[in-house]
Amino acid sequence: MRWFSGIGMAGLLMAGLAAMGWAADAIPPDQPFAVPIASDGVQRATVVLDSYSYAPNHLIVEAGRPVELTLKSITMITPHNFIVHDPGGTFSVDQDVGAGQSVVITFTPRQAGIFPIYCDKRLWPMPSHRDKGMEGKLEVR
Repeated sequence: MRWFSGIGMAGLLMAGLAAMGWAADAIPPDQPFAVPIASDGVQRATVVLDSYSYAPNHLIVEAGRPVELTLKSITMITPHNFIVHDPGGTFSVDQDVGAGQSVVITFTPRQAGIFPIYCDKRLWPMPSHRDKGMEGKLEVR
């Protein structure tokens, strides 16, 4: 009987992971992800916003080409945001994403470099989501 219970729990776990988009072929959240270029020249990807994490959290894009990201929150209560700025001023993104919502953003990075991505949401007096590990990087080549 315990053996069947273990199989049931494993099945539930696998179903839950698949429902969240963590199928076997999914990109691990901490591995660099080269955003593919579509036939129209736009670099497109989906970034999943979860409790204090982005997946993937290291995006690699080409300079001078438009980037279109679908920001998909899978949290049920907590809102997040997606912030990335080029200190040189060529692009700036500061997008709120409500719990359970998806938002599409478009920008064109012109300067090569590595730029931090982060969520600065916080519930006072708690640490910010970035302080809790919700950060990543945009690598522009």
